[in-house]
Amino acid sequence: MARTRPFEKYALQYEDWFERNKFVYQSELLAIRKQLPKGNNGIEIGVGSGRFAAPLGIKIGIEPSKKMKEIAEKRGVEVIDGIAENLPFEDLQFEFALMVTTICFVDNIGITFREAYRVLKPGGYLIIGFIDKNSLIGELYRRYKENSVFYKIATFYSVEEVIRYLKKADFKNFSFTQTIFHNLAEIRNIEPIKEGYGEGSFVVVRARK
Repeated sequence: MARTRPFEKYALQYEDWFERNKFVYQSELLAIRKQLPKGNNGIEIGVGSGRFAAPLGIKIGIEPSKKMKEIAEKRGVEVIDGIAENLPFEDLQFEFALMVTTICFVDNIGITFREAYRVLKPGGYLIIGFIDKNSLIGELYRRYKENSVFYKIATFYSVEEVIRYLKKADFKNFSFTQTIFHNLAEIRNIEPIKEGYGEGSFVVVRARK
């Protein structure tokens, strides 16, 4: 069952986070852009309010939350109702699929990755942006998750766990970008974007079909 309740009830609070943390948001966008392949034949799975799809030029998104869908459509994204574990597409449709802070809200990460694999063309990419649970921010989110209307229902993953699930879904050729090296309240500028993982709290993994 899709974990949409907080996003229906606290849509404005969700949007406000991006305004209050604009340098964090911009840093995450830059880290994702580094891993995004050229071309426009892509989708975002768990598109939310379109905060990432719209500036990255992704025209189609999958989203189960009606409130999030309404906001994303105002940003020019075509949003299709659906969940990551059962994508409403035929096989071999897209050159890339993006997921940003989505894997922590899916019910089954293994099925999610297999579905992404199914809809990608041969050589296509799955790009995943997420908070590494073993990072500075990841540990804070886990420690205080019961106090968060969003992360209370989240399941956090380490980079190693994500790689393991990706390999089980037959993805290969992994590359990594990382950013967010400080506590959110300390960030006053765009954070550095580095290759690899293990230092930054926000990690982008790109995997090839």
